[in-house]
Formats: sequence, structure tokens, C-alpha cells
Amino acid sequence: MSVLKRVFVSPDPGRTRLRFAARAVLGIGLAVAVCGLAGTSLVGAVTGGLAALLALFTVTDATVRGQAVTTALLPVTGLPVLAAAAALHDLPVARDLAFLAVVGAGVYARRWGPRGHSLGVFAFMTFFVAQFLHATTDRLPEMFAAVLLSVATAAAVRFGLWCYERRQAPPAVPAPAWRYLPGRPGKGAARPARITTRQAVQATAGAGFALVVGQLVSDERWYWAVGATWWVFVNTTSRGETLVRGFRRVLGTVVGIGLGFLVAVPVAGSAVPTAVLAAACVFGIFYTAAVSYTWMMLCVTLLAELLYGLLGVLTPGLLALRLVETGVGALGAALAVLLVLPVTTHAVNDAWIQRALRCVHACTAEAAARLAGTEGADPAPRVAELEQLLGRVRLSLAPLVHPLNPMRGRKHRARRVLVLLDECAREIRGLVAVAADPEASHDARLAAACWRVENAVEALTAGGAVPVRTDGPGATEPALVHLHGVERALTELAAPLRAPSGSPLVGA
Repeated sequence: MSVLKRVFVSPDPGRTRLRFAARAVLGIGLAVAVCGLAGTSLVGAVTGGLAALLALFTVTDATVRGQAVTTALLPVTGLPVLAAAAALHDLPVARDLAFLAVVGAGVYARRWGPRGHSLGVFAFMTFFVAQFLHATTDRLPEMFAAVLLSVATAAAVRFGLWCYERRQAPPAVPAPAWRYLPGRPGKGAARPARITTRQAVQATAGAGFALVVGQLVSDERWYWAVGATWWVFVNTTSRGETLVRGFRRVLGTVVGIGLGFLVAVPVAGSAVPTAVLAAACVFGIFYTAAVSYTWMMLCVTLLAELLYGLLGVLTPGLLALRLVETGVGALGAALAVLLVLPVTTHAVNDAWIQRALRCVHACTAEAAARLAGTEGADPAPRVAELEQLLGRVRLSLAPLVHPLNPMRGRKHRARRVLVLLDECAREIRGLVAVAADPEASHDARLAAACWRVENAVEALTAGGAVPVRTDGPGATEPALVHLHGVERALTELAAPLRAPSGSPLVGA
């Protein structure tokens, strides 16, 4: 029930996830329709649909202009990779080495931020799709046309027909966790390169294991194992995050395969019901991606099964094989993060919790400035940043709160940290709502309360004593009520963050 609640009751400021998912269904549907009108075959339509999905899903630049530039660069990156994959189709050794090179380069590209990450994902998935559809050089013209048409259609929907981002303030994008990991003085400039190099080595090693073992399991569907390894590494930093993500990928695949027997197998080959179910799966992928990796993988698995049904190869044996290959890929990722240049989970926890705490103070200060009438004060971007940071905190603490974690003390502390940070976010959302009311008045006590919030955040992140508020009776003004709620949550955070048993979660 907690997973269902997280997906369907999780805060969705501005209904961003809902619009994100609805626009994806529209963009991908139009892209497939355009490919059909252009006369492409089923292979071309599938290629185009997947290209549109990636264009709408992976491009995450902070500004609309940046998103448009990255989207335009996707075919520049993907088409050469597609050509190489098709040319190497009958040369297994060269194909495998090229695939591993694409894995390493795609992960290393994260050092260039969201654009590098998007282009790396698109390059990898282009090679993957070539294996999925058994692309050969004679199919390249059709597949090239499908990619170009679909990316253009997705861009037209995203930046023309339904560009809801233009009406929103650009969200503050959280800085990467590596900027806050402990390191040698004077070496900060090299840290992104060091971190992405480590991740690229890990991903390549894990993909190599998955490729070899996956081919031993099946010489036709081995690329599933490589794909599982790749996606387990996306948006993870520590070994704990990667292990939990691998577990969730396998769990989502298991549930998706079970539903596939009930949904995908009966409609295999039927165009209309498959299209309707595929649209539902696309909506589910985009709507759940930010809150539940397990649910997203369930939708991805169902979508893959529906596509295999259209291609006429869906069988119960194929579904069982997909489960085995997914397990192989998750195992490859686990071995890589445990044995190849591992990074401990608590180091990443410290980085993300400190970022979230500092953002709490920034939100309260901006809201108080708005209430004071400061021109240009707008807490909305800070609140959006806080939501993103809390998502990263949940991801980094997931290994500690996982049911299989045997360390009950650290599990309880981690859960308490998540509850209190969520309480901070809830109070801040209430404070921002009050600040948005033009009739709301400024109270001189707001400055003092914000100062205490700042002191509490500094104490939590620097290891000092957290001050306890003792200044008289509770306030009744809405803004002060919310600020005092933030103070109370920050004060209570000191206990779980400073518990002497086990390694500290932050600030020690």
C-alpha cells in the first residue's frame, strides 16, 4: 500500500508529472502516426516511437532553450551509433566491443551535465534498439528517416504544441552529489572527471559481465542483460543506491511479466488493443518515473511485451528469458559496484542531506522576503529544487530503509530522517502558499524565525549544537506557524543524524 500511496498521492506541484506523462502520450502517438503516414514498416514505426520516447524522457536541461538544443543534437549522436550497430550486425566480436565502448562513453558523458547524460542515454539506446530490431544496413534508410521524423515530431509537441515549461520559472537544478563529497583540497575541478570515470569503468565492467553471461543464456536476447546493467547505473552514485535499484528493476520486471501473461499475451498481434495498452504504459512510465522505479519498470516491461506481440514473437518462454536476462544484468551491476572502485553509501547520504537542509533554509528565507515585499522574491523555484533534492535523499537512503537491511538501528534513524525532512517540505509548501496571498501581512518575528532556521541548518551540517526555541507561546499567524513547524522538525532531526551507534548520516 505504501508504494501505491507514493505513486498516486505523492505531491505533484503544478501537476507537472501529470502534464509530463500526458504530453508524452501525445508526442509519441503523433510520432508513430507520422512514421505510418510516411510509409515506414512496423520496424520503422517501432524505431520512431522509441526515439520519440527517449527525446521526451531523457532531455532534462534547466531551460527550454537548452532542451531544444539537446533535442536537436540527439540524431547527431544516435544516427552514427545506429549505423555502426547495423554495420557490425554480422561481426559479433566487433559488435560486442563497440557496445561496451558505447556504454563507457555514455556514462562518462555525464560529466557534461544534463546534456551529456541525455546524449549518452540516446546513444546507448540507439545501439540497444538496433539489437532489439536486428537492424542491418539495408534497413538503415528507413530507420534513419523514422528517427528524424519522430524526434522532429516530439520536438514540435514539446516546444510548440504543449510547452508548459515556458509559463514556469526555470527550476533550480540540484548540483551533483560529487561536489559535496569529501575530497582532497584543491582538487575540486577534477572531481566530475574522476567521478564519471569511476562510474564509466564500473558500468563497462558490469556490462561486460552481463554481455558474456547473457550470451551464454541466449545468443539472441543477450542485449537485455546489458540493458538492465545500463539502466541500473542511471542516476545512482553509491553502491547502496545501485544495489537497491537493481533489486527494484528485477521486482518491477517480475510483476510486469506476471501482468504480461494476463494482458500482453492475450492481445498479441492485435493492433488496436495493443495501441491502447501501449499508450497506458507510456503514461505510466512518465508519471511514475520520479516516484517509483519499480512501477516504472513494470510499465517498461509491459510495453516491451506489447511490442514483441506486434512483432509476432511473444511467447511465455520469451517472458521467462527476459526475467533471467534482467537478473543477469542486475547481478553484473551489483558485482561492479561492490568490486570495482566502490563508493560508500553514507558518503553520498551526507552530501544529499546537507543539500536538502541548506535548501530548506533558502526556501524559508525566500518566502519571508516575499512576505516582506522584497521585489523579485520568488520561493517557487526553491521549492521545486527542494522536491528534487528530497527525491535524491530518498534514493540515497533507500538501501538503509530497505526491508532486507539487517541494521535495524540505522534503518529506524533513516526512516526518521525521511519523515522529518518531509515534514519540513510540507511546512514550507504551506509557508509558500501563505506568501503567495497578496493579502498576507509581514510580521517582524519572521526575520527572527528565519534566522533560527539558518542557525539550525548550520548546526546540523557543521556538527554543532542545534538551538532549541524557547521564546514564549506559540504563534497564530499562518506564516509563523509554518516557520515554527520547520524549526521543530530541524530540532528533532538532530537526534537521528547524531546517533552515536553506526556511522553518522550527516555532519560528522
